[in-house]
Amino acid sequence: MLSVFEGFWTIGGVIAVGWFLASRELVPQSAIEVLSRLTFTVATPVLLFTVISTASLGSVVGPHLVIALVAALVVGAVSVLLARRGGRGPGEAVIGAFAAGYVNAANLGIPIAVFVLGDAVYSTPVLLGQLLVLQPIGLAVLDAIDPRREGQGRVRSVLASGLNPLTVASVLGLAVAASGWQVPQGARGPLDLIAGFAVPAMLLAYGMSLRWGPAPFVGGQRREVFTAVALKLVAMPLVAWGLALAWGLQGHDLLVVVVTAALPTAQNVFLFATIYRRGQVVARDAVFATTMLSLPVILGVVLLLG
Repeated sequence: MLSVFEGFWTIGGVIAVGWFLASRELVPQSAIEVLSRLTFTVATPVLLFTVISTASLGSVVGPHLVIALVAALVVGAVSVLLARRGGRGPGEAVIGAFAAGYVNAANLGIPIAVFVLGDAVYSTPVLLGQLLVLQPIGLAVLDAIDPRREGQGRVRSVLASGLNPLTVASVLGLAVAASGWQVPQGARGPLDLIAGFAVPAMLLAYGMSLRWGPAPFVGGQRREVFTAVALKLVAMPLVAWGLALAWGLQGHDLLVVVVTAALPTAQNVFLFATIYRRGQVVARDAVFATTMLSLPVILGVVLLLG
């Protein structure tokens, strides 16, 4: 359990460094977009490829994957309906759905899977489901409504989203994993080095945004943030719990499903919001709030079901 606290502490420490750099003006404000673009176009695609290409697909296809996807889609759909009823645009609705259902399955999910659930493999179904299903759907919508694609036509915009670097990297990684081919050891060194840049860069950019952006939970978007937090930390674990019981899961399998659903919103959501310039404040505050509040939620789930 100590390593779970260490995982939260590590994330908070890197975010604090980003905040410090911004508060002392040791980097320009443009650093947020520069880091975000480097992460989006290079580092994160390489990270996704290295993770997916080495995954054992047989160990992740099953009820955990299905339940994780269905729970995320349910809370995402509720988030979109509430956003549209509240007059939010489609881009902001997509970011809100990501904030409500896209979990931090990597840099928090892996240590929690290891030290709470007993094996890192339990985070893999959620991670792959998000990368191969949820992420392409959301990014396709964001690409289709991106004003920078105006004049292309809706069909061409949707097709162009298939060339999104994150989607391309995920598909290539899946193809390699399915083929059984392994990346030569000589090529893995540069790939691993670039992949290691992704998470720190995301966290640094996020920390800078806390200093240079509006103060957290201040302004007219508190309702959207509260909705995302409630859906992420309350509704999604409950939906996953119900689906697991309907599937007949019990004991440790039930605990795995509910704990992974209770993970906080991933920093990737803030990255998407920054790149597409939609819902940045909601994404940032949802990541902040769910990361702070998910620890007691996860501990409560473990005490109840463990």
